[in-house]
Amino acid sequence: MSERSLILLGAGGHARSCIDVIEQVPGLKLAGLVGAPGEVGKQVLGYPVLATDTALEELRQDHEHALVAVGQIHSPELRQKLFAMAEAAGFELPVVVSPLARVSPHAKVAAGTIIMHGATVNAGASVGRNCIINSHALVEHDARVGDHCHVSTSAVLNGGVRVEQGCFIGSGSIIREGVRLGERCLVGMGSRVYRDLAAGSRVSGEERC
Repeated sequence: MSERSLILLGAGGHARSCIDVIEQVPGLKLAGLVGAPGEVGKQVLGYPVLATDTALEELRQDHEHALVAVGQIHSPELRQKLFAMAEAAGFELPVVVSPLARVSPHAKVAAGTIIMHGATVNAGASVGRNCIINSHALVEHDARVGDHCHVSTSAVLNGGVRVEQGCFIGSGSIIREGVRLGERCLVGMGSRVYRDLAAGSRVSGEERC
């Protein structure tokens, strides 16, 4: 199997976690990263920061695949912007699944999403485009995660949960089965969510709602 050349859009902390996953995925070869102007020419875990995002069309001439590798907490806008730029430049945005994760053959995961070490996406679940399912997160049976979402470390989406696009679910949070989160909700670390949340809701880790 020939290796697919991949670049990461982002050169910060989340990119480091992505590198650790990508290095263990057969068939992917990381060529380098795209970063801020002050990062170009530096290295991240031994990989070069090749250019800024203004050079995506040029980079596409040598590299077929790209993955958005910036984190997401308060807003999905930067990840959405980079994803759209990569698509416009003609990159293919692969699904990247850690060999230490478990994705059911009866689940669906869309383009540009990364499933990180120890995560589980169970039967009947679906995860949209450009998402992060972070280390040890659980997306249970029949749950639905929309585009541009971040389900953070050890968060739990129980059966039948609906998460609309642009949401952030903080570390260790638990969403009760069947609950729906509207677009761009932010659920803070350690929250317990027992009821539906309207679009744009903000829940702190001190709340049980």
